[in-house]
Amino acid sequence: MSKEADMKEVELNELEQEKQSINTDTEKNGCVKVKVPEEKEVKFTGLSKEELMKVAGTTGWVRTRWVLLVLFWLGWVGMLAGAVVIIVQAPRCKPIPEMHWWNEGPLYKIADVVNSFENIKGIENKLDSLNQLKVKGLILGPVHIAQKDQLSTLQFKDIDTMVGTESDLVSLLERAHKKSMSIVLDLTPNYNGIDIWFSKVPDVAEKLKDACAFWLKKGVDGFLLPDMSHADRTTIWQSIHDIVHSNITDGTQKRDLVLSIRSQSVDDAFQLMMSSGVDLVETTLPNFGMHEMKALTSLNSTYSKLAWSLNKQTSDLPTRLYHMLLFTLPGTPVFNRGDEVGLKERESPMGIWDLENPAEGNNETAKNVRAERTSLRSFFKTLSDLRVKERALLHGEYKTLSISNSSFAFLRLWDQSERFITALNWGTTPVTLRLTRVNVPAEARVRLSTDTEKLAVDSIVPLQNLELNAKQAVLLSFPYTG
Repeated sequence: MSKEADMKEVELNELEQEKQSINTDTEKNGCVKVKVPEEKEVKFTGLSKEELMKVAGTTGWVRTRWVLLVLFWLGWVGMLAGAVVIIVQAPRCKPIPEMHWWNEGPLYKIADVVNSFENIKGIENKLDSLNQLKVKGLILGPVHIAQKDQLSTLQFKDIDTMVGTESDLVSLLERAHKKSMSIVLDLTPNYNGIDIWFSKVPDVAEKLKDACAFWLKKGVDGFLLPDMSHADRTTIWQSIHDIVHSNITDGTQKRDLVLSIRSQSVDDAFQLMMSSGVDLVETTLPNFGMHEMKALTSLNSTYSKLAWSLNKQTSDLPTRLYHMLLFTLPGTPVFNRGDEVGLKERESPMGIWDLENPAEGNNETAKNVRAERTSLRSFFKTLSDLRVKERALLHGEYKTLSISNSSFAFLRLWDQSERFITALNWGTTPVTLRLTRVNVPAEARVRLSTDTEKLAVDSIVPLQNLELNAKQAVLLSFPYTG
Protein backbone atom coordinates (compact mmCIF):
# COMPACT_ATOMS: atom_id res chain seq x y z
CA MET A 1 0.00 0.00 0.00
CA SER A 2 1.30 3.53 -0.88
CA LYS A 3 1.99 6.21 1.68
CA GLU A 4 -0.72 8.42 0.13
CA ALA A 5 -3.31 5.65 0.59
CA ASP A 6 -2.32 5.19 4.26
CA MET A 7 -2.75 8.88 4.99
CA LYS A 8 -6.23 8.83 3.37
CA GLU A 9 -7.35 5.85 5.52
CA VAL A 10 -6.21 7.64 8.71
CA GLU A 11 -8.25 10.70 7.80
CA LEU A 12 -11.33 8.58 7.15
CA ASN A 13 -11.02 6.84 10.57
CA GLU A 14 -10.74 10.17 12.37
CA LEU A 15 -13.81 11.47 10.52
CA GLU A 16 -15.83 8.35 11.50
CA GLN A 17 -14.92 8.75 15.19
CA GLU A 18 -16.09 12.36 15.14
CA LYS A 19 -19.46 11.29 13.66
CA GLN A 20 -19.94 8.61 16.32
CA SER A 21 -19.14 11.12 19.07
CA ILE A 22 -21.74 13.54 17.74
CA ASN A 23 -24.41 10.80 17.35
CA THR A 24 -24.03 9.64 20.95
CA ASP A 25 -24.49 13.14 22.41
CA THR A 26 -27.50 14.20 20.32
CA GLU A 27 -31.11 13.12 19.97
CA LYS A 28 -32.83 12.50 16.69
CA ASN A 29 -34.23 16.04 16.81
CA GLY A 30 -30.65 17.41 17.05
CA CYS A 31 -30.72 18.42 20.71
CA VAL A 32 -27.63 17.73 22.69
CA LYS A 33 -28.00 15.75 25.91
CA VAL A 34 -26.69 17.56 28.96
CA LYS A 35 -25.87 15.55 32.05
CA VAL A 36 -26.83 17.34 35.29
CA PRO A 37 -24.93 16.20 38.33
CA GLU A 38 -27.20 14.52 40.93
CA GLU A 39 -27.89 16.44 44.11
CA LYS A 40 -26.43 15.02 47.23
CA GLU A 41 -28.95 13.32 49.65
CA VAL A 42 -29.73 15.59 52.59
CA LYS A 43 -29.79 13.78 55.95
CA PHE A 44 -31.95 15.09 58.82
CA THR A 45 -30.86 14.35 62.31
CA GLY A 46 -32.72 15.00 65.59
CA LEU A 47 -31.39 16.31 68.82
CA SER A 48 -28.46 14.56 70.30
CA LYS A 49 -28.67 12.77 73.63
CA GLU A 50 -27.03 15.66 75.41
CA GLU A 51 -29.45 18.17 73.83
CA LEU A 52 -32.45 16.00 74.79
CA MET A 53 -31.32 15.74 78.38
CA LYS A 54 -31.00 19.51 78.55
CA VAL A 55 -34.59 19.98 77.24
CA ALA A 56 -36.06 17.19 79.41
CA GLY A 57 -34.70 18.76 82.53
CA THR A 58 -36.36 22.14 81.99
CA THR A 59 -39.17 23.20 84.33
CA GLY A 60 -41.75 23.61 81.56
CA TRP A 61 -41.31 20.10 80.17
CA VAL A 62 -41.38 18.50 83.65
CA ARG A 63 -44.71 20.20 84.40
CA THR A 64 -46.12 19.14 81.02
CA ARG A 65 -45.23 15.52 81.69
CA TRP A 66 -46.91 15.57 85.09
CA VAL A 67 -50.06 17.17 83.69
CA LEU A 68 -50.33 14.53 80.94
CA LEU A 69 -49.72 11.70 83.43
CA VAL A 70 -52.38 12.98 85.84
CA LEU A 71 -54.90 13.42 83.01
CA PHE A 72 -54.24 9.84 81.81
CA TRP A 73 -54.89 8.29 85.21
CA LEU A 74 -57.92 10.47 85.87
CA GLY A 75 -59.41 9.35 82.55
CA TRP A 76 -58.66 5.69 83.26
CA VAL A 77 -60.17 5.83 86.78
CA GLY A 78 -63.21 7.65 85.40
CA MET A 79 -63.88 4.96 82.78
CA LEU A 80 -63.47 2.23 85.40
CA ALA A 81 -65.90 3.96 87.74
CA GLY A 82 -68.41 4.42 84.91
CA ALA A 83 -68.23 0.73 84.03
CA VAL A 84 -68.80 -0.25 87.67
CA VAL A 85 -71.83 2.04 87.92
CA ILE A 86 -73.33 0.60 84.73
CA ILE A 87 -72.84 -2.97 85.95
CA VAL A 88 -74.29 -2.22 89.39
CA GLN A 89 -77.31 -0.33 88.10
CA ALA A 90 -78.09 -2.70 85.22
CA PRO A 91 -80.90 -5.21 86.04
CA ARG A 92 -79.57 -8.69 86.54
CA CYS A 93 -80.82 -11.50 84.32
CA LYS A 94 -82.59 -14.34 86.06
CA PRO A 95 -80.97 -17.76 85.66
CA ILE A 96 -82.71 -19.95 83.09
CA PRO A 97 -84.47 -22.87 84.80
CA GLU A 98 -83.43 -26.41 83.96
CA MET A 99 -84.94 -27.36 80.62
CA HIS A 100 -85.28 -30.74 78.93
CA TRP A 101 -86.42 -31.63 75.45
CA TRP A 102 -90.04 -32.20 76.54
CA ASN A 103 -90.17 -28.63 77.93
CA GLU A 104 -89.11 -27.04 74.64
CA GLY A 105 -92.14 -27.75 72.46
CA PRO A 106 -95.35 -29.73 72.03
CA LEU A 107 -95.68 -33.50 72.21
CA TYR A 108 -97.73 -35.32 69.58
CA LYS A 109 -99.68 -38.38 70.69
CA ILE A 110 -100.34 -41.19 68.21
CA ALA A 111 -102.49 -43.76 70.00
CA ASP A 112 -104.06 -45.52 67.02
CA VAL A 113 -101.16 -46.02 64.62
CA VAL A 114 -103.08 -48.15 62.10
CA ASN A 115 -105.98 -45.74 61.58
CA SER A 116 -103.79 -42.66 61.71
CA PHE A 117 -100.69 -43.64 59.70
CA GLU A 118 -101.36 -47.26 58.60
CA ASN A 119 -98.15 -48.42 60.31
CA ILE A 120 -94.88 -47.27 61.87
CA LYS A 121 -93.38 -46.67 58.41
CA GLY A 122 -96.23 -44.28 57.73
CA ILE A 123 -95.22 -42.23 60.77
CA GLU A 124 -91.63 -42.13 59.55
CA ASN A 125 -92.79 -40.78 56.20
CA LYS A 126 -94.63 -37.90 57.92
CA LEU A 127 -91.81 -36.75 60.23
CA ASP A 128 -91.04 -33.76 58.01
CA SER A 129 -94.62 -32.54 58.31
CA LEU A 130 -94.58 -32.98 62.09
CA ASN A 131 -91.21 -31.29 62.34
CA GLN A 132 -92.63 -28.19 60.64
CA LEU A 133 -95.01 -27.88 63.62
CA LYS A 134 -92.01 -27.75 66.02
CA VAL A 135 -93.06 -31.05 67.59
CA LYS A 136 -90.36 -32.13 70.06
CA GLY A 137 -91.55 -35.65 70.75
CA LEU A 138 -93.98 -38.36 69.68
CA ILE A 139 -95.93 -40.44 72.21
CA LEU A 140 -96.40 -43.67 70.33
CA GLY A 141 -98.83 -46.48 70.99
CA PRO A 142 -99.45 -48.69 72.78
CA VAL A 143 -97.95 -50.90 70.09
CA HIS A 144 -97.08 -53.98 72.18
CA ILE A 145 -99.04 -57.25 72.19
CA ALA A 146 -101.79 -57.61 74.79
CA GLN A 147 -105.14 -59.32 74.25
CA LYS A 148 -108.11 -57.83 76.06
CA ASP A 149 -108.11 -58.73 79.79
CA GLN A 150 -105.71 -61.67 79.31
CA LEU A 151 -102.57 -61.16 81.34
CA SER A 152 -100.90 -64.25 79.90
CA THR A 153 -100.77 -62.60 76.46
CA LEU A 154 -98.98 -59.45 77.67
CA GLN A 155 -95.72 -59.02 75.74
CA PHE A 156 -94.18 -55.59 76.22
CA LYS A 157 -91.14 -56.44 74.09
CA ASP A 158 -93.10 -57.59 71.02
CA ILE A 159 -94.77 -55.21 68.56
CA ASP A 160 -98.19 -55.95 67.09
CA THR A 161 -97.62 -57.12 63.51
CA MET A 162 -100.41 -54.83 62.26
CA VAL A 163 -98.39 -51.87 63.48
CA GLY A 164 -94.97 -52.95 62.26
CA THR A 165 -91.80 -54.67 63.37
CA GLU A 166 -88.97 -53.97 65.78
CA SER A 167 -86.74 -52.94 62.89
CA ASP A 168 -89.43 -50.46 61.77
CA LEU A 169 -89.41 -48.88 65.22
CA VAL A 170 -85.60 -48.71 65.30
CA SER A 171 -85.65 -47.02 61.88
CA LEU A 172 -88.24 -44.52 63.14
CA LEU A 173 -86.06 -43.77 66.17
CA GLU A 174 -82.99 -43.11 64.04
CA ARG A 175 -84.85 -40.86 61.61
CA ALA A 176 -86.62 -38.94 64.40
CA HIS A 177 -83.37 -38.35 66.30
CA LYS A 178 -81.78 -36.84 63.20
CA LYS A 179 -84.60 -34.29 63.24
CA SER A 180 -84.15 -33.64 66.98
CA MET A 181 -87.43 -35.39 67.77
CA SER A 182 -87.78 -37.92 70.57
CA ILE A 183 -89.94 -41.04 70.85
CA VAL A 184 -91.91 -41.98 73.98
CA LEU A 185 -93.56 -45.41 74.13
CA ASP A 186 -96.98 -45.76 75.74
CA LEU A 187 -96.71 -48.91 77.86
CA THR A 188 -100.29 -49.04 79.13
CA PRO A 189 -100.56 -52.80 79.89
CA ASN A 190 -104.21 -53.74 79.24
CA TYR A 191 -104.99 -50.93 76.82
CA ASN A 192 -107.98 -52.73 75.27
CA GLY A 193 -109.42 -54.06 78.53
CA ILE A 194 -111.40 -52.84 81.50
CA ASP A 195 -108.64 -52.78 84.13
CA ILE A 196 -105.47 -51.31 82.64
CA TRP A 197 -103.31 -53.14 85.21
CA PHE A 198 -105.09 -56.54 84.90
CA SER A 199 -105.76 -56.13 88.68
CA LYS A 200 -102.27 -57.52 89.31
CA VAL A 201 -100.05 -54.48 89.54
CA PRO A 202 -96.93 -56.19 91.04
CA ASP A 203 -96.85 -58.91 88.34
CA VAL A 204 -97.36 -56.41 85.53
CA ALA A 205 -94.84 -53.97 86.99
CA GLU A 206 -92.17 -56.71 87.01
CA LYS A 207 -92.66 -57.22 83.28
CA LEU A 208 -92.76 -53.47 82.79
CA LYS A 209 -89.37 -53.07 84.44
CA ASP A 210 -87.76 -55.55 82.03
CA ALA A 211 -89.49 -53.88 79.06
CA CYS A 212 -88.17 -50.43 79.99
CA ALA A 213 -84.59 -51.70 80.11
CA PHE A 214 -85.09 -53.49 76.78
CA TRP A 215 -86.49 -50.51 74.86
CA LEU A 216 -84.02 -48.03 76.34
CA LYS A 217 -81.23 -50.06 74.76
CA LYS A 218 -83.03 -49.71 71.41
CA GLY A 219 -82.92 -45.91 71.71
CA VAL A 220 -86.39 -45.06 73.06
CA ASP A 221 -86.39 -41.69 74.86
CA GLY A 222 -89.05 -42.31 77.48
CA PHE A 223 -92.24 -44.03 78.52
CA LEU A 224 -95.82 -43.09 79.25
CA LEU A 225 -97.47 -45.08 82.02
CA PRO A 226 -101.15 -45.08 82.99
CA ASP A 227 -102.63 -43.92 86.30
CA MET A 228 -100.14 -44.94 88.97
CA SER A 229 -102.41 -44.38 91.98
CA HIS A 230 -101.94 -48.08 92.78
CA ALA A 231 -98.55 -48.74 91.24
CA ASP A 232 -96.78 -45.95 93.11
CA ARG A 233 -97.39 -47.83 96.33
CA THR A 234 -95.59 -50.95 95.15
CA THR A 235 -91.91 -51.59 95.75
CA ILE A 236 -91.36 -52.10 92.02
CA TRP A 237 -92.19 -48.45 91.18
CA GLN A 238 -88.87 -47.15 92.43
CA SER A 239 -87.10 -49.79 90.34
CA ILE A 240 -88.90 -48.57 87.21
CA HIS A 241 -87.99 -45.00 88.07
CA ASP A 242 -84.32 -45.91 88.59
CA ILE A 243 -84.09 -47.87 85.33
CA VAL A 244 -85.45 -44.98 83.25
CA HIS A 245 -83.11 -42.40 84.80
CA SER A 246 -79.96 -44.47 85.25
CA ASN A 247 -76.85 -44.86 83.06
CA ILE A 248 -77.15 -41.41 81.46
CA THR A 249 -73.69 -40.23 80.37
CA ASP A 250 -72.57 -36.65 79.75
CA GLY A 251 -74.07 -35.26 76.57
CA THR A 252 -76.93 -37.76 76.54
CA GLN A 253 -80.40 -36.28 76.81
CA LYS A 254 -82.51 -37.17 79.79
CA ARG A 255 -85.27 -39.75 79.39
CA ASP A 256 -88.84 -38.76 79.96
CA LEU A 257 -91.10 -40.65 82.37
CA VAL A 258 -94.69 -39.53 81.79
CA LEU A 259 -97.60 -40.38 84.07
CA SER A 260 -101.02 -40.16 82.43
CA ILE A 261 -104.05 -39.46 84.63
CA ARG A 262 -107.69 -38.60 84.00
CA SER A 263 -110.52 -36.97 85.95
CA GLN A 264 -108.36 -35.38 88.63
CA SER A 265 -108.06 -31.76 89.69
CA VAL A 266 -105.06 -29.60 88.88
CA ASP A 267 -104.00 -29.68 92.54
CA ASP A 268 -104.26 -33.48 92.64
CA ALA A 269 -102.14 -33.72 89.50
CA PHE A 270 -99.54 -31.43 91.04
CA GLN A 271 -99.39 -33.45 94.28
CA LEU A 272 -99.02 -36.67 92.31
CA MET A 273 -96.25 -35.09 90.26
CA MET A 274 -94.36 -34.16 93.41
CA SER A 275 -94.82 -37.50 95.19
CA SER A 276 -94.17 -39.85 92.26
CA GLY A 277 -90.98 -38.23 90.98
CA VAL A 278 -92.07 -38.47 87.33
CA ASP A 279 -90.92 -35.90 84.76
CA LEU A 280 -94.39 -35.08 83.42
CA VAL A 281 -97.94 -35.66 84.59
CA GLU A 282 -100.29 -35.65 81.62
CA THR A 283 -103.81 -34.52 82.44
CA THR A 284 -106.74 -33.25 80.42
CA LEU A 285 -107.51 -29.56 80.19
CA PRO A 286 -110.40 -28.50 82.47
CA ASN A 287 -113.70 -27.81 80.79
CA PHE A 288 -114.43 -24.14 80.19
CA GLY A 289 -116.44 -22.59 82.99
CA MET A 290 -115.77 -20.30 85.92
CA HIS A 291 -115.59 -23.12 88.47
CA GLU A 292 -113.31 -25.25 86.30
CA MET A 293 -111.07 -22.42 85.17
CA LYS A 294 -110.58 -21.24 88.75
CA ALA A 295 -108.40 -24.32 89.17
CA LEU A 296 -105.92 -22.67 86.81
CA THR A 297 -105.60 -19.53 88.94
CA SER A 298 -103.28 -21.43 91.32
CA LEU A 299 -100.78 -22.21 88.57
CA ASN A 300 -97.22 -20.93 88.80
CA SER A 301 -93.79 -21.77 87.43
CA THR A 302 -93.56 -24.87 89.66
CA TYR A 303 -96.31 -26.43 87.56
CA SER A 304 -93.96 -26.75 84.59
CA LYS A 305 -94.08 -30.55 84.96
CA LEU A 306 -97.74 -30.64 83.99
CA ALA A 307 -98.60 -31.76 80.45
CA TRP A 308 -101.95 -30.58 79.12
CA SER A 309 -104.02 -32.54 76.62
CA LEU A 310 -107.50 -32.04 75.19
CA ASN A 311 -110.52 -34.17 76.05
CA LYS A 312 -112.23 -34.33 72.68
CA GLN A 313 -115.37 -35.93 74.07
CA THR A 314 -116.30 -32.74 75.92
CA SER A 315 -114.89 -30.15 73.53
CA ASP A 316 -117.53 -28.21 71.63
CA LEU A 317 -115.75 -24.88 71.29
CA PRO A 318 -113.69 -23.62 68.33
CA THR A 319 -110.40 -25.45 67.99
CA ARG A 320 -108.42 -22.22 68.01
CA LEU A 321 -109.49 -21.47 71.59
CA TYR A 322 -107.99 -24.77 72.74
CA HIS A 323 -104.84 -24.18 70.74
CA MET A 324 -104.42 -20.72 72.30
CA LEU A 325 -104.86 -22.05 75.83
CA LEU A 326 -102.72 -25.20 75.51
CA PHE A 327 -99.76 -23.36 74.00
CA THR A 328 -99.74 -20.47 76.49
CA LEU A 329 -100.36 -22.20 79.83
CA PRO A 330 -97.37 -23.22 81.98
CA GLY A 331 -96.34 -26.79 81.22
CA THR A 332 -96.11 -28.94 78.10
CA PRO A 333 -98.92 -29.09 75.50
CA VAL A 334 -99.83 -32.59 74.32
CA PHE A 335 -101.85 -32.97 71.13
CA ASN A 336 -103.56 -36.02 69.75
CA ARG A 337 -103.21 -36.78 66.07
CA GLY A 338 -105.35 -34.39 64.07
CA ASP A 339 -105.76 -31.76 66.79
CA GLU A 340 -103.69 -29.36 64.70
CA VAL A 341 -106.47 -29.26 62.06
CA GLY A 342 -109.49 -29.71 64.33
CA LEU A 343 -110.06 -33.38 63.54
CA LYS A 344 -113.00 -34.87 65.45
CA GLU A 345 -112.89 -38.02 67.57
CA ARG A 346 -114.12 -40.50 64.94
CA GLU A 347 -113.11 -38.58 61.84
CA SER A 348 -110.63 -40.17 59.44
CA PRO A 349 -107.19 -38.51 59.64
CA MET A 350 -106.07 -39.44 56.15
CA GLY A 351 -106.92 -36.03 54.71
CA ILE A 352 -104.78 -34.02 57.12
CA TRP A 353 -101.46 -34.83 55.43
CA ASP A 354 -102.11 -33.56 51.90
CA LEU A 355 -103.53 -30.10 52.52
CA GLU A 356 -101.36 -28.56 49.80
CA ASN A 357 -102.48 -30.99 47.09
CA PRO A 358 -106.16 -30.32 46.25
CA ALA A 359 -108.11 -33.28 44.94
CA GLU A 360 -111.76 -32.22 45.45
CA GLY A 361 -112.55 -31.11 41.91
CA ASN A 362 -115.76 -29.07 41.99
CA ASN A 363 -116.81 -30.23 45.46
CA GLU A 364 -117.23 -26.90 47.26
CA THR A 365 -117.84 -28.50 50.65
CA ALA A 366 -114.57 -30.45 50.44
CA LYS A 367 -112.74 -27.31 49.32
CA ASN A 368 -114.08 -25.38 52.31
CA VAL A 369 -113.04 -28.17 54.68
CA ARG A 370 -109.55 -28.17 53.21
CA ALA A 371 -109.29 -24.37 53.44
CA GLU A 372 -110.37 -24.41 57.10
CA ARG A 373 -107.92 -27.19 57.97
CA THR A 374 -105.10 -25.35 56.23
CA SER A 375 -105.94 -22.20 58.20
CA LEU A 376 -106.08 -24.15 61.48
CA ARG A 377 -102.71 -25.75 60.81
CA SER A 378 -101.18 -22.34 60.11
CA PHE A 379 -102.67 -21.01 63.37
CA PHE A 380 -101.24 -24.02 65.24
CA LYS A 381 -97.80 -23.53 63.68
CA THR A 382 -97.71 -19.82 64.56
CA LEU A 383 -98.45 -20.60 68.20
CA SER A 384 -95.87 -23.39 68.25
CA ASP A 385 -93.22 -21.08 66.79
CA LEU A 386 -93.99 -18.42 69.41
CA ARG A 387 -93.79 -20.86 72.27
CA VAL A 388 -90.44 -22.21 71.14
CA LYS A 389 -88.74 -18.80 70.85
CA GLU A 390 -90.46 -16.66 73.52
CA ARG A 391 -89.10 -17.22 77.03
CA ALA A 392 -92.23 -15.92 78.71
CA LEU A 393 -94.30 -18.66 77.04
CA LEU A 394 -91.58 -21.29 77.36
CA HIS A 395 -90.85 -21.09 81.08
CA GLY A 396 -92.21 -17.76 82.32
CA GLU A 397 -94.20 -16.89 85.40
CA TYR A 398 -98.00 -17.07 85.40
CA LYS A 399 -100.44 -14.51 86.81
CA THR A 400 -104.24 -14.47 86.51
CA LEU A 401 -105.59 -11.12 85.28
CA SER A 402 -109.33 -11.70 84.96
CA ILE A 403 -111.91 -14.47 85.37
CA SER A 404 -115.69 -14.55 84.95
CA ASN A 405 -118.46 -17.00 84.06
CA SER A 406 -117.48 -16.86 80.39
CA SER A 407 -114.01 -15.31 80.14
CA PHE A 408 -110.48 -15.81 81.36
CA ALA A 409 -107.23 -13.86 80.96
CA PHE A 410 -103.72 -14.40 82.28
CA LEU A 411 -100.23 -12.96 82.00
CA ARG A 412 -96.97 -14.77 81.16
CA LEU A 413 -93.71 -12.97 81.90
CA TRP A 414 -90.02 -13.74 82.24
CA ASP A 415 -87.35 -11.36 83.49
CA GLN A 416 -86.64 -8.70 80.80
CA SER A 417 -88.32 -10.57 77.93
CA GLU A 418 -91.49 -9.67 76.08
CA ARG A 419 -94.67 -10.12 78.15
CA PHE A 420 -97.73 -12.01 76.83
CA ILE A 421 -101.42 -11.90 77.72
CA THR A 422 -103.88 -14.62 76.74
CA ALA A 423 -107.57 -13.61 76.80
CA LEU A 424 -110.47 -15.95 76.00
CA ASN A 425 -114.25 -15.62 75.79
CA TRP A 426 -116.02 -18.97 75.55
CA GLY A 427 -119.46 -17.45 76.07
CA THR A 428 -122.17 -16.80 73.50
CA THR A 429 -122.16 -12.99 73.94
CA PRO A 430 -119.40 -10.36 73.69
CA VAL A 431 -117.49 -9.38 76.84
CA THR A 432 -115.33 -6.44 77.90
CA LEU A 433 -112.26 -7.30 79.95
CA ARG A 434 -110.52 -4.81 82.22
CA LEU A 435 -106.96 -6.07 82.45
CA THR A 436 -105.57 -3.73 85.09
CA ARG A 437 -102.63 -4.79 87.18
CA VAL A 438 -99.37 -3.36 88.45
CA ASN A 439 -96.74 -3.14 85.67
CA VAL A 440 -99.36 -3.83 82.97
CA PRO A 441 -99.45 -0.98 80.42
CA ALA A 442 -102.52 0.74 79.04
CA GLU A 443 -102.09 -0.85 75.60
CA ALA A 444 -100.70 -4.00 74.02
CA ARG A 445 -100.01 -5.35 70.54
CA VAL A 446 -102.06 -8.17 68.99
CA ARG A 447 -99.80 -11.12 68.19
CA LEU A 448 -102.45 -13.66 67.19
CA SER A 449 -106.23 -13.53 67.08
CA THR A 450 -109.17 -15.78 66.28
CA ASP A 451 -111.10 -12.67 65.21
CA THR A 452 -108.89 -10.93 62.66
CA GLU A 453 -111.60 -8.45 61.63
CA LYS A 454 -112.01 -6.97 65.11
CA LEU A 455 -108.49 -7.65 66.43
CA ALA A 456 -106.07 -7.57 63.52
CA VAL A 457 -102.53 -8.83 64.01
CA ASP A 458 -100.07 -6.05 64.98
CA SER A 459 -102.85 -3.65 65.89
CA ILE A 460 -102.70 -1.82 69.25
CA VAL A 461 -105.61 -2.40 71.64
CA PRO A 462 -106.47 -0.91 75.05
CA LEU A 463 -106.21 -3.19 78.09
CA GLN A 464 -108.57 -1.10 80.21
CA ASN A 465 -111.52 -2.20 78.09
CA LEU A 466 -110.54 -5.10 75.84
CA GLU A 467 -113.55 -6.28 73.86
CA LEU A 468 -113.89 -9.90 72.75
CA ASN A 469 -116.69 -11.30 70.61
CA ALA A 470 -118.39 -14.57 71.45
CA LYS A 471 -116.14 -17.65 71.37
CA GLN A 472 -113.06 -15.64 70.50
CA ALA A 473 -109.50 -15.48 71.86
CA VAL A 474 -106.50 -13.19 71.44
CA LEU A 475 -102.79 -13.29 72.29
CA LEU A 476 -101.28 -9.90 73.15
CA SER A 477 -97.76 -8.77 73.98
CA PHE A 478 -95.98 -5.73 75.38
CA PRO A 479 -92.29 -5.02 76.03
CA TYR A 480 -90.43 -5.05 79.33
CA THR A 481 -89.94 -1.50 80.55
CA GLY A 482 -87.82 -1.94 83.66
